[in-house]
Amino acid sequence: MGEFTINKEKVLQALSTVEEPDLKKDLVTLGMIQDIEIGVNQVRFTVVLTTPACPLKELIKKNCENAIHEHLSPDVEVIIKLTANVTTTRHTGPLIPGVKNVIAISSGKGGVGKSTVTANLAMALHRSGAKVGIIDADISGPSIPVMFGAENMQPTITPKDGKNYINPIRQYGVKMMSIGFLTPPDSAVVWRGPMASQALRQFFGDTDWGELDYLLIDLPPGTSDIHLTLVQTVPVTGAVVVTTPQKVALADAVKGLSMFKQPQINVPVLGVIENMAWFTPEELPDHKYHIFGKGGGQSLADKFEVPLIGQIPLVQGIREAGDDGRPAVMDTNPIVNEAFMNAAEALAQQVAIRNASRERTKAVEIVV
Repeated sequence: MGEFTINKEKVLQALSTVEEPDLKKDLVTLGMIQDIEIGVNQVRFTVVLTTPACPLKELIKKNCENAIHEHLSPDVEVIIKLTANVTTTRHTGPLIPGVKNVIAISSGKGGVGKSTVTANLAMALHRSGAKVGIIDADISGPSIPVMFGAENMQPTITPKDGKNYINPIRQYGVKMMSIGFLTPPDSAVVWRGPMASQALRQFFGDTDWGELDYLLIDLPPGTSDIHLTLVQTVPVTGAVVVTTPQKVALADAVKGLSMFKQPQINVPVLGVIENMAWFTPEELPDHKYHIFGKGGGQSLADKFEVPLIGQIPLVQGIREAGDDGRPAVMDTNPIVNEAFMNAAEALAQQVAIRNASRERTKAVEIVV
């Protein structure tokens, strides 16, 4: 290396040439470079990603190595530690102060697998290293307890600051709250809209969620009181719309997506997930049968200029896993794992882009 001396300033100058692919700014400007250490013919530093589920982490790592070799020395050893600090734009308030991002999972139509998608997204994000929770906001038809094998569990109560708080059920590392944990499994919840809305408010205000990177809200189908209660109660980072490719599902998905884009609501739509995109028999993993149509999710995304962040195949194992009380992403089917992990990474990516490029989230004020 001759007389050339490496120091922290020169390392930062080199890394300032590396752009974060999604945010379109260099890593140094974004504050993503930390803990620089200089050794003998060695550079060591930490890259703080915007999410542990970052799909571009290896690309960023490689670009950092190349920058050091190009701008400092091709012979220096580069040791990079990747960590993550999930971004947020939520205002800290009395409700869920430790939750960084609230994400609504919505569908215009029932039966499109929205709860299945929610459960598996949550598990995929958790397996990437994120802290994740789920609120089952479908008060009359809760599905999350069954899908996590937790339908017989009951939450406990803990006094805190003079108030009793519900401790969410924790299963497979994911925190959950559902009316299904508070009522007998065989009983029907026959409530009018205001009562259901009050239950949702209690899931936010009376539950001790602690620190979470992502809180997914499994909404009921359609556009109901629950949807309005959600956006009025807490600042929502963004919404994901789940649909199947068929025309009848897309017609309702359009209404669900349009609701979030209304000026008085104005919740960012993070993307569309097309569930049951094609049928793949487990014995023929390379075959795709488009039994519900083809391209519907992409056409919906294109119409509203939002990304298609996932296509989930119709695989028997997904249904079986849900019935057995575990999200399918926990199993070893590579087709299922890849589909849900890709969707979770794309979702985390869109959250990071949204937090970097749009104004802080505020609770919606709707004047009737």
